[in-house]
Amino acid sequence: MANQQSGDPTPPIGTRLSLLARQDPDAPVITAEGVTITRDELDRSTNRLARAYAELGVRQGDYVTIMLPNGIEWVRAAVAAWKLGATIAPLSARMPEQEFAAMLELAPRALIAGRVVPGFTCVPAGFLPATSLSDEPLPPVVSPVWKAMPSGGSTGRPKMIAVTADSRIDPTGPAALFGLTVGGTQLVTGPLTHNTSVTTLVHGMLIGQHIVLTARFDAEQALRLIAEHHVEFIATVPAVLQRLLPVYRANPDAYDLSSLRRLWHLGSACPPELKQSWIEILGPDAVWEMYGGTESTAVTAIGGGEWLEHRGSVGRAVVGSIRVVDEIGEDCPPGVVGEIAMRPPAGVEATYRYIGSETVKRDGWDTLGDLGWFDEDGYLYISDRRVDMYNVGGRKVYPSEVESAIAAHPAVLSSVVVGVPDDELGQAGYALVEADAAAGLDEHALFGFLRERLAEYKLPRRIEFRAEPLRDVSGKVRRSAIRDEIVERLRAEASAAP
Repeated sequence: MANQQSGDPTPPIGTRLSLLARQDPDAPVITAEGVTITRDELDRSTNRLARAYAELGVRQGDYVTIMLPNGIEWVRAAVAAWKLGATIAPLSARMPEQEFAAMLELAPRALIAGRVVPGFTCVPAGFLPATSLSDEPLPPVVSPVWKAMPSGGSTGRPKMIAVTADSRIDPTGPAALFGLTVGGTQLVTGPLTHNTSVTTLVHGMLIGQHIVLTARFDAEQALRLIAEHHVEFIATVPAVLQRLLPVYRANPDAYDLSSLRRLWHLGSACPPELKQSWIEILGPDAVWEMYGGTESTAVTAIGGGEWLEHRGSVGRAVVGSIRVVDEIGEDCPPGVVGEIAMRPPAGVEATYRYIGSETVKRDGWDTLGDLGWFDEDGYLYISDRRVDMYNVGGRKVYPSEVESAIAAHPAVLSSVVVGVPDDELGQAGYALVEADAAAGLDEHALFGFLRERLAEYKLPRRIEFRAEPLRDVSGKVRRSAIRDEIVERLRAEASAAP
């Protein structure tokens, strides 16, 4: 087992957490499902768990797959892996079997925690190391790659994105960018298979924050936890903000949100009306947005005050450089939609690399398939992903614009719009909508609402109501799978028609 290299004085994750435990052993570090553990409890339990993992064969550079729900056990598994210099690779326990099998082929797996899989070394959920194993400190060991995250939710094509940095993380830069406060409290609303959740959790822990986790997102519980623990920081997705809003509005006096000083949203387009509502509740200084993709080649950010002056923008680049280019790679003028291209700062390596796929590159610039434009002041706006755009009678329609219009209805909880074949127009929009059942919203009423907000050709041809959530709490949706299912069903209906 190779120890920490002497050339970099920054301690690896596990060592830094041990140092924090020695500085203030009784400080809370993780709260989940009503249970709180201290820094010392986390440190000692993960020393013992790391030794158990080592007995099972985990070595520096190995991949440890974590398939556990959000909670103390997830954090312990990750910290134990880092203390051995391993790479964590979180996967959802509810991942479809075909996709799970494909993920297992992308990178070598030394251990799977939380699920028993034939042919792999595994420990089940609830695994406890032998009490005979020591809980004393381990020597510092560097993980060459500290995390490898699943990606591709919108396309359904399994891939992973591995960080290019090792586990000697200096948290000061990211903490300053996000507005994380030393010793503050952070609520993690998303699953720890989502890059943002893992990133903010780790950087928060490394600066001594108290992290509050929920096993599964529940809007009422999240609002209650903010008040109970005086939560200062949340980084989440618009789908979560959409679900929190009606619960808060139903009884605002029941939830004290005054401690919340930084609410980030990212990961998918945020309907302007939804963002406006949260700015009105928390104030513009508290509401922030970030855009950049898991790959983090470049990143934009915008605060609520700027956003009110550039409504709909995702901000300007705060890391790296961003261009909007046409089909031959030339810069588009302000107001003209093109493909968004990114590159990291000069002389700096991109912070992530794909496993199982590659980004599209052109003259050193990466493109992720997103479309957008700049305004005259250099603020970036997102249209949609190129693969999601569809043509109605030769006119381009961006699903995110239609979904934002649908989300403006107070009874709507989530929606997904896709383009499907249409004999008359070539393609037409088809909307799936999840709405508050008590509101009694129907197709006729929603069409009337949308006609006041969208041009006629942008209106979906059909609206179908669904009872179940259409997006997960990471804001992700398998749009291609939804499109395929709808197209197949429409074809079957056409074949059965007289």
